[in-house]
Amino acid sequence: MKKSCLFISFVSLFIGSSQSIEIPVDTIVTTTHSTTIKGVNFDYTAETGMQPVWDKDGAPIASLFYTYYTRNNVKNSTERPLIISFNGGPGSASVWMHVAYTGPRILNVDSEGYPVQPYGFKNNPNSILDAADIVFVNPVNTAYSRMVPNKEGEMPDRKQFFGINQDIKYLAEWINTFVSRKNRWESPKYIIGESYGGTRVMGLSLELQQNQWMYLNGVILVSPADYKVLRVGSPISSALNLPYYTATAWYHNRLPEALQSKDLLDILPESEDFAINTLIPALAKGGFIETEEKMRVSKKMAYYSGLSQKVILQHNLEVPNSFFWKELLRDQTGQTIGRLDSRYLGIDKKEAGERPDYSPELSSWLHSFTPAINHYIKSELKFKTDLKYNMFGDVNPWNKDDDNTRDDLRSAMAQNPYLKVLNQSGYYDGATTYFNAKYTLSQVDPSGKMKDRFTFKCYRSGHMMYLRTEDLIQANDDLRTFLKESSANGKAAKY
Repeated sequence: MKKSCLFISFVSLFIGSSQSIEIPVDTIVTTTHSTTIKGVNFDYTAETGMQPVWDKDGAPIASLFYTYYTRNNVKNSTERPLIISFNGGPGSASVWMHVAYTGPRILNVDSEGYPVQPYGFKNNPNSILDAADIVFVNPVNTAYSRMVPNKEGEMPDRKQFFGINQDIKYLAEWINTFVSRKNRWESPKYIIGESYGGTRVMGLSLELQQNQWMYLNGVILVSPADYKVLRVGSPISSALNLPYYTATAWYHNRLPEALQSKDLLDILPESEDFAINTLIPALAKGGFIETEEKMRVSKKMAYYSGLSQKVILQHNLEVPNSFFWKELLRDQTGQTIGRLDSRYLGIDKKEAGERPDYSPELSSWLHSFTPAINHYIKSELKFKTDLKYNMFGDVNPWNKDDDNTRDDLRSAMAQNPYLKVLNQSGYYDGATTYFNAKYTLSQVDPSGKMKDRFTFKCYRSGHMMYLRTEDLIQANDDLRTFLKESSANGKAAKY
């Protein structure tokens, strides 16, 4: 393995009086590697580093940790796609997709995504590095990314980083610098975001066009969070959860035989139709709904959810996801089910209660991801620092005002005929449900004039669908297909 290192600038955080932790402000560590993807062996370069965020006067106010992979010996790099990757949270490091989905190395898990020892990583034979270069970007306070003090030792104002629009603005500036430094302006460019990262990249699609004059070929939403629907307490947001209940109850064998005997994909259209055409209107009537209709709707909800009609009526037809995770198996095994992936099981102190004590799937993931990413960065990528790698960082309070990201995506698509959208979701994701994502796509462009530029893919797993080997293979292949279908192929950008 060949490697070279260049350290440009550091600042120090003092701890006590005798030691300090250095924050690398502008740093590059380069290593070379080989891999085999889809049966083809090739070399690639990994560049790991820190790139500054500057204020209006050109002084560094933060530095973002990134990892950038490029395939070697590419004949025409201007035609090679560049994918800019974010996870979500907000406050999550860009670790999940990096070492479990699209990157050249993946962590050791079994075929269903559960942790195994010894912890570590292995080659990812399904990575999209054969088809595109990719950079994983960590926003402020995630991974090794940090705010940096000025010459007087004063930290910048947190408010300029931690909010929907603030996050989008400084990341767009950072992306511009990165693309310029790496000479990638001619390349077809894509942004991919998981969970809250979906909100982030919807907003970035327009911010990059309007203020950085950077036009994209594609936006990829992985289990996206849409805060126009999530946690708003409306009939729509409640009803959209039902098809997820159906999928999860089917997985745990809790549906009536008429549904349980069929394949998952054969029953979900029924549940989706009921949610849109029956449940939303019923919930919209609130307390004025007629008793007969309420009973009829609750009975059908029980049929599609695996819950009893009694508990559904006790919740006035609006069953919170958190109660569903606690209730579905309460009278069978007494176990809870996972939030982000409801295939996972948990054990609470008491079977009674309204919500689980913890998220078993997140505990499982932190179990395997944390050792793997720390070991990988230091041992293979050769990036050394005493900073703690923040799987989740302090980004609160997060400013959620003026969330126009859904309409930002519509505007970006309208102004850029090249821009297409791919959504990837998991049927068993109870945090950002697959049907919520379907609904979001349907609402981006109410005119319907751009609906052929949206692609929706779903998989038989949860929030991180790629943890399941079968879905890891399919999801990466779907990305390859999307890259081909969103390529300009010499066509002019016009309607």
